[in-house]
Amino acid sequence: MLVGGCVRDRLMGREAVEKDWDVEVYGVEPEKLEKILKEFGPVNSVGAIFTVFKIGQDLDVSIPRRERKTSRGHKGFAVEGDPAMSFEEACRRRDFTVNAILEDPLTGEIVDPFEGRKDIENEVLRAVDPNTFVEDSLRVLRAVQFAARFGFEIEPEAKELCRSIDLTDLPEERVWGEIEKLLLKAPKPGEGLKLIYELGIDEQLFPELAALKGVPQEPEWHPEGDVDVHTMLVTDEAAKLIDDLSYPKKVAVMLGAICHDLGKPPTTEEIDGRIRSLGHDEAGVEPTHSFLDKLNIHTLDGYDVREQVVQLVRYHLKPGEFYKVRDKVGDGAFRRLARKVEPDLLYRVAKADSLGRNADWIPKERWFDSEAQEWFIERARELEVEEKGPQPILMGRHLIDLGLKPSPEFGKIIDAVFEKQLDGVITSLEDAIEEAKKMIG
Repeated sequence: MLVGGCVRDRLMGREAVEKDWDVEVYGVEPEKLEKILKEFGPVNSVGAIFTVFKIGQDLDVSIPRRERKTSRGHKGFAVEGDPAMSFEEACRRRDFTVNAILEDPLTGEIVDPFEGRKDIENEVLRAVDPNTFVEDSLRVLRAVQFAARFGFEIEPEAKELCRSIDLTDLPEERVWGEIEKLLLKAPKPGEGLKLIYELGIDEQLFPELAALKGVPQEPEWHPEGDVDVHTMLVTDEAAKLIDDLSYPKKVAVMLGAICHDLGKPPTTEEIDGRIRSLGHDEAGVEPTHSFLDKLNIHTLDGYDVREQVVQLVRYHLKPGEFYKVRDKVGDGAFRRLARKVEPDLLYRVAKADSLGRNADWIPKERWFDSEAQEWFIERARELEVEEKGPQPILMGRHLIDLGLKPSPEFGKIIDAVFEKQLDGVITSLEDAIEEAKKMIG
């Protein structure tokens, strides 16, 4: 029987969304099942008692199993495989009814012991078994990402179950696995952030997000919500701007959107009758590191996501600041900024920040546009620094060719020449060498 997400998505008309296929084989002992599967190619066996056979990248084949909570933690279960289990008993261990539907791949027959199809039609997430649901803390985060991805409501009893669960036993990689799906698969990940607040997940796992509640916005354009609501809107806008990016850069933009205002809680105050958050960009660096620690985010596919997110937070106001003095800001300012953060990613986070000040409950005349950010990225593209800043033309080997011996002076000369290069005074190696000769005397 096909089981889980592949059946759910097929019933929702989402065949192209998920590539993973899970199959449970009833009435066959694991040893015999493995022998059969090996006729089709290499088989990777996982698990001792309840064997799961992985075939290729997309297919998992297993026998039905039951689980019993034995200790604290997401993995604290005793698992027992049993080919003789009934469909209903095997499905009872699953989290939500929409994931507890079986399909016979030969006949197309649907087996739905917990009325999951009805919940799909009603767009509701309902726990299969309230008694076993609370045994797995990861299900709280799964509820969040499923609800945001599919536009489903979490049934009230399931919400109460989620609120009752201790999440502090979750390892970082499992937390990130669910947050990643929320950020990259949900059309409106802000809806997931809203649930993170509603279910108390912020208090347990993300105190940096919890601190945003009750912090008023600057300027006072937001009549209903504070920085937490703004962050939800910004995250929704950011999700619209990442389709053309590589995976690690998508992650960087989405995490940059979530973290961009983490510096506001310690910096927001009323000055001359106005709410101001002076210096919140720089103040956001430390809580951003702390937030990323909760997700164990560092390098993805060889790309330093953590460093990029931190710099996106530090410089997310720069496009607007440059735009305000656009008649005075020089090319060198763009080149120097591009040495610290990718302007193209910065443009996307800053644009999301600007458009995230617009909501249905805000009068249209007070909506923000992205004129500043469009000007910023166009200028960066003209200078060819939208993805990275220029590298120094002058290298140490060039100074050696000029007869200079390696010394502390090397760095000073190279840095001085590079500053002129960034300002556009030096544009070629010949210019750089001539300038170095002047400095050497």
